Amino acid sequence: MNKGNPYTSAQYGLLAGIAAYVMWGFFPVYFKITQDVPPLEILAHRIVWSLPFAAVIIYFRGQWVEIYQAIRNKKTLGALTLAAILIAFNWGLYIWAVQDSQIFQASLGYYINPLIFVLVGVMFLGEKLSRLQIIAVAIAAIGVALLTFYGGQFPWIALSLAASFTIYGVIRKQVKIGAVPGLFIEIAVLFIPAAIYLFYLSNQGEMTFLKDGTKISTLLILAGPLTVLPLVAFAYAARRLRLSTIGFLQFIGPSLQFLMAVLYGEKLTPAYLLCFAFIWVAVAIFTWDAVHRHRHKV
Repeated sequence: MNKGNPYTSAQYGLLAGIAAYVMWGFFPVYFKITQDVPPLEILAHRIVWSLPFAAVIIYFRGQWVEIYQAIRNKKTLGALTLAAILIAFNWGLYIWAVQDSQIFQASLGYYINPLIFVLVGVMFLGEKLSRLQIIAVAIAAIGVALLTFYGGQFPWIALSLAASFTIYGVIRKQVKIGAVPGLFIEIAVLFIPAAIYLFYLSNQGEMTFLKDGTKISTLLILAGPLTVLPLVAFAYAARRLRLSTIGFLQFIGPSLQFLMAVLYGEKLTPAYLLCFAFIWVAVAIFTWDAVHRHRHKV
C-alpha cells in the first residue's frame, strides 16, 4: 500500500484552499481596476460570463446528470433560486462597497460571517452554543456596538454581507448538490435577468462593454473565471482537508481584504481599529474552540 497518497492529497488540498481564499481576498483589486464600470453592470457581466465557463467545467467533470436531477426536483430548484437571489445581492453589495471605498466594512462582514452562521444554527436549526462560542459572539457584538456608538457608524454593509452569505450558506447546506453544479444552476437562474439588463444598457448606449476599449471589455469577460475558479478550488480543498483546517483558511480572505483597504488608503479610524480588535479576539476564540472540539471528536 502506498502511504504517500493521503499526504500528497492533503498537500494539494491545502494549496487549493489557500488559492481559493487568496483569490477571494484580492477581489477588491479587480473591482478597483473596473472602478469606472457601474456595479450593476459588473454584476451582470459576472453572471453572464460565469455561465459558459462553469458549463465547460461541468462538462469535463461529467456532472450534467446531477444538474438534470436537481432541475427536475421542484424543491431543490426553488431552494437554489432563493440562493441565487441572495448571492446576487451579496455580490452586488460587495462590488458597490469596494467601489465606494468601504473595503474595511466588507472585510468586517466576512470576519463575522462564521459567528453569524453559528447564531443562525442556534435560532433556526436547534443547535447549541458552547461556552467559548457564547463568549466569542458576545465579544464580536461588543466590537460592532463600539463601532456604532463610539464611531457613529452602523456597519450595515458588513452585517448585510454576513447575513446574506450566512442565509445562502444555510440554504446550500440543506440542498444535496455539489458546489459547482449548484453554482451553475444559480447562475442559470440569474442569467436571463442579467442578459436583459445588459441588452437594455446597450440599447440605451450606456453599456461600458465594447465601448471603452478592449482592456475593460477583457476584464469584464474575466469576471466569469474569476467567479468560478475560486469555488472550484474550494470544492477540491473541502474534500481533502479537515474542517478545522478549512476554519483557519477562511480568515485569509477578509485579512487580505483588510490589507487591501489599507493599501487603497481607506482611513482606519480609532473606532474601526477598536472594532476589529474585538472581532479578531472573537475569531481567535471561535477558531480555537472549533479546533479543540474537532480534535475530541476524532
